[in-house]
Amino acid sequence: MVIRIIFLFLCGLAGLYLFSHGFEVKEFYFIGIAGGLLTAALGLLIERAIHRVPVGVILGATTGTITGIVAAGVIGFAATSLLPDLPTVRLPVQLFLLLLLSYLGIMIGRKIGGELQTRKSSAWLRMGPSESSNKILDTSVIIEGRIADLCETGFLEGTFIIPQFILHELQHIADSSDSLKRARGRRGLDVLHRIQKMVDIDVRIVENDFPHIRNVDAKLVALGKELDAKIITNDLNLNKVAELQGVRVLNINELSNSLKPVVLPGEVLRVFILKEGKEAGQGVAYLDDGTMIVVDNAKRLLGKNVDVVVTSVLQTTAGRMIFTRLREGSEKEKEEAHVTREHA
Repeated sequence: MVIRIIFLFLCGLAGLYLFSHGFEVKEFYFIGIAGGLLTAALGLLIERAIHRVPVGVILGATTGTITGIVAAGVIGFAATSLLPDLPTVRLPVQLFLLLLLSYLGIMIGRKIGGELQTRKSSAWLRMGPSESSNKILDTSVIIEGRIADLCETGFLEGTFIIPQFILHELQHIADSSDSLKRARGRRGLDVLHRIQKMVDIDVRIVENDFPHIRNVDAKLVALGKELDAKIITNDLNLNKVAELQGVRVLNINELSNSLKPVVLPGEVLRVFILKEGKEAGQGVAYLDDGTMIVVDNAKRLLGKNVDVVVTSVLQTTAGRMIFTRLREGSEKEKEEAHVTREHA
């Protein structure tokens, strides 16, 4: 920040000096200052744009520009030597060649630099023992945080790929004016720092981007195809889209559901009836892991612990629901206890 302020100050002074000494119009010196500041502002905008461009593209465009300028000089010299010795003819020809070849040099160099950058990143990521060990992290799974806990257990290892566009999205969320979004973004950045410090995990930031694709999920799928990597996410829609396009997905929610205790029909559970169900007479309870249990004819037993018998289990990608009925002995005990309290 200090360097930018000094740069603005020096550009303003340069504008003042050039305007007052070059044009010798000291009465309107503020025009020179304004011109210098506008030039500095343009430089800062270019700097900001450069930060979003991969290094390979910048090097390619710079090399192409220099090549184009040199080629324009050589061709212009050869062409103007054959033209009449007229400044009105030579100057436009040289200017035209300079603009044309510089533009072509920038575009060709940019394209070559981008392709070399992509190939270099892909080759770098494929140097590991197995390409399938590469995993791309989605924004949602980073913000959620369970991925860090899972890595600490040792069940996940290998290379975690973080694309620059995911980091930009996290930074954008962390800089949001909304306090909730800002907290989520900062949590995601903290989770990444935590994963980076783990011994078994190799976190690599890649600059592969797809400018023609705007949607971040679509970019993740394209990157997964390019690098033959898996995508770690908890987004159901991204999961479906990636699988349709042949990209392998590791869904944290599916893993969590698969690790929940197995409950079979006929099994007896002791639960606490917490609230009413959607259907008439139903009660709702929950297991320790958050699994919902629907109990038939348990509305009258709200706030009580009862024994229930599992009748069926419904498993979905969003979670699991257990349907039960009151155990006959448990219901009779409750009725007897109720009658005893009335007589007492």
